Amino acid sequence: MSAVGHDLTLDHSHEDHPKETFITKYIFSMDHKMIAKQFLISGILMGIVGIVMSLLFRMQIAWPEESFGIFKFLLGEKMAPGGVMKNDAYLALVTMHGTIMVFFVLTAGLSGTFSNLLIPLQIGARDMASGFMNMLSFWIFALSSVIMISSLFVESGPASAGWTIYPPLSAVPQAIPGSGLGMTLWLISMALFIMQSLMGSLNYIVTVLNLRTKGMTMTRMPLTIWTLFVTAIIGVVAFPVLLSAALLLIFDRSFGTSFFLSDIYIAGEVLHYQGGSPVLFEHLFWFLGHPEVYIVILPAMGLVSEILATSARKPIFGYRAMITSVLAIAFLSTIVWGHHMFVSGMNPFLGSVFTFTTLLIAIPSAVKAFNWITTIWKGNLQMNPAMLFSIGMVSTFITGGLTGIILGDSTLDINVHDTYFVVAHFHLVMGISALYGMFAGIYHWFPKMYGRMMNKNLGYIHFWVTAVCSYGVFFPMHFIGMAGLPRRYYTNSAFPMFDEMVDVNILITVFALVGAAFQLVFLWNFFFSIFYGKKATQNPWKATTLEWTTPVEPIHGNWPGAIPEVHRWPYDYSKPGFDVDFVPQTVPFQPGEEKLHH
Repeated sequence: MSAVGHDLTLDHSHEDHPKETFITKYIFSMDHKMIAKQFLISGILMGIVGIVMSLLFRMQIAWPEESFGIFKFLLGEKMAPGGVMKNDAYLALVTMHGTIMVFFVLTAGLSGTFSNLLIPLQIGARDMASGFMNMLSFWIFALSSVIMISSLFVESGPASAGWTIYPPLSAVPQAIPGSGLGMTLWLISMALFIMQSLMGSLNYIVTVLNLRTKGMTMTRMPLTIWTLFVTAIIGVVAFPVLLSAALLLIFDRSFGTSFFLSDIYIAGEVLHYQGGSPVLFEHLFWFLGHPEVYIVILPAMGLVSEILATSARKPIFGYRAMITSVLAIAFLSTIVWGHHMFVSGMNPFLGSVFTFTTLLIAIPSAVKAFNWITTIWKGNLQMNPAMLFSIGMVSTFITGGLTGIILGDSTLDINVHDTYFVVAHFHLVMGISALYGMFAGIYHWFPKMYGRMMNKNLGYIHFWVTAVCSYGVFFPMHFIGMAGLPRRYYTNSAFPMFDEMVDVNILITVFALVGAAFQLVFLWNFFFSIFYGKKATQNPWKATTLEWTTPVEPIHGNWPGAIPEVHRWPYDYSKPGFDVDFVPQTVPFQPGEEKLHH
């Protein structure tokens, strides 16, 4: 395969390919750049659904028992009689919001989009190792998205056992209304999602290992490729475990087994299950669930590393340390899952082991944070929207990560477990940081995808309002969480001790509504710029990596003629002895030029 990849020096102009129809170009395309766009736009559409859900349940928490016309319009008479949200509807919204945002927006929007777009372009390959498998993986993702959305329309309502779908709520169909057909569709959708994720990951790994162009050694790869490569490896290790959990849960629900069930009573009736353990499900779920947060955040880290170096006009600080920290995070992320289960009755000694490995993961994370800060220190900063979102990501990653030290300690965690403190922590460190990484990547590589530029001023508005509102939503949550306010309660009016927190919840909801409204600025900017944006030049950011050597109008095969050869690492910015402040990877070393760049 690799030999073919390197020897294809044909002129890849349009004469070599059969005439493309609309269907072969835009629907069943095997071109990695088109598949990246398909993943991105699907991720954006799913993101709209996920954000609308979060606004609905935020309104319910801020103004419980109030009647809203929009509830009646969007949820229907059954879930919101007279415009007042029922508790079942609230649980369903929380569950579906979590599922859609974690898997269908962040995993697909980051890994699916940017692995597809950047891996072949940045390592100098004509395309992915298997174009057909790549196309198949997108269409299985699309099918899985459709099934997940369709579960919103079944009569008994969608899954509502939380996005972690712990048994017995998810395993006994008669447990709650959302345990019926909606839960089954959730499991089928997730099984398909995992399948496409594995197909994509294997494709990315093989492409990086086998199809690098001449001179592209592993230590000359951009950090984006390192993070996408390691993310794919984590996916191959961790996703099959969730698949097994989902299949065993389907058996428990539909075939009378009891892997996760034991001694269940419903309305006085004794069910026939015995011998299973719901804690076993927690182990299987979190064995994927913790690496999953790194599957989401690692690509964002890679994109941000690339953008910070390019926009600060400086070489990335500590290139090898960054690679080592990515590998360390990948390894440690698979041995910390127990910190989600400190209150499950875990053996205290085991709890202390998980505390140790969890606190250990702070070290490679801190290495990355310090290296980012050092990269922009005294740089010639170009404050474009991509750079602002990258700096924003470093900020939320640090602030969100600090609370992880509290949650990672088994004794401190008991006080704040299952409160809004946890919600604040993971939304900042994973949700908002990953979204910022995704926005940064979209603003930076938009010219590569569509040959046009996004509007800079709209990008500034988008960043500043989003930044203020994100902290406005999640910063106060730390305090109501430390005061003991539990999460996933659709109203707290039954508890007089929480009355004084009503105002904080209203404040959070107002920030959420404003922040979401300003995402329309981004949507307008994105879709308008595809058609009417300013035409891009070949290398608008004056970057050094290979993708900016391809033509502005994308062609199937990426480079007309031979694939360029690589001579240097990807971060030769502001190098002494050159007239320009960037030296592309394709420029050979000059006589007497310093080669020790790491």
